[in-house]
Amino acid sequence: MSQSIRRAIDLIRRSAEHPLSLTEAADVLGVHKSTALRILQTLESARFVRRTGAGTYVLGSGLIELSELALGSMDLRQFAAAHLRALQRETGHTVHLAQLTGDEIIYIDKVDSQAFDAVKLPSRVGRAVSIYASAVGKTILAYLPAEERDRLLSHVVYERFTDTTYADRDSLEAELVHIREQGWATDNGEHDAYVMCVAAPIRDSRGRVIAAASITAIEVIASLDELKSNLPLLLDTANQISRELGFTPPSSGEPEGVDDNRPTATV
Repeated sequence: MSQSIRRAIDLIRRSAEHPLSLTEAADVLGVHKSTALRILQTLESARFVRRTGAGTYVLGSGLIELSELALGSMDLRQFAAAHLRALQRETGHTVHLAQLTGDEIIYIDKVDSQAFDAVKLPSRVGRAVSIYASAVGKTILAYLPAEERDRLLSHVVYERFTDTTYADRDSLEAELVHIREQGWATDNGEHDAYVMCVAAPIRDSRGRVIAAASITAIEVIASLDELKSNLPLLLDTANQISRELGFTPPSSGEPEGVDDNRPTATV
């Protein structure tokens, strides 16, 4: 098995160097053409290779996307770190940075509050957060292209965690429209009834929303309205991180971002 994996990796590398015919692929893999074709079809379904019009195989977008995702995660955390820590100092509350990784929203950084709520918050770096019952999850979902959002939500089994959870597709979609209109999201105890949160989108150099920054507290420390009073600071922080990533805000009157799902944020 390890030899087969090694040969498949070699095949992907060779496809990056030059187009491979089925015969060449079979030679690299050390298998019959019919077996090589099945392996190529599997790699093609994962977008690791792509079949050209000439019938040869070249490197696909899947591996490039994985590389960009890994590099983006490292760069994003590095560029955001100082801004997140400044936001925590100014607000006194826990600050999170979350990113879409594969089919999950993952916390990639967290700056704990020194207050009582830091002990009680269940979040941690590397942990997946609910894609539909969190402020960061809803922020990222709201700005995804419709096709990608549909793909992610098609796998969701909606669960009503609390009375405020958007536990069906229709109510969630209405909330996502609202988020795009106002430019930020809230979590009014939607997964854990005692946790309040506000989140704002972070954009890359092409204007795509790739992550979200948030301010979080337990309700006994700060109500949702109290957290919302920090929105100017949060939005400014998200904008600063976006600029670090190469995003240039549009001039007045121009649409923000690169697709119709992203109107200009207002507070």
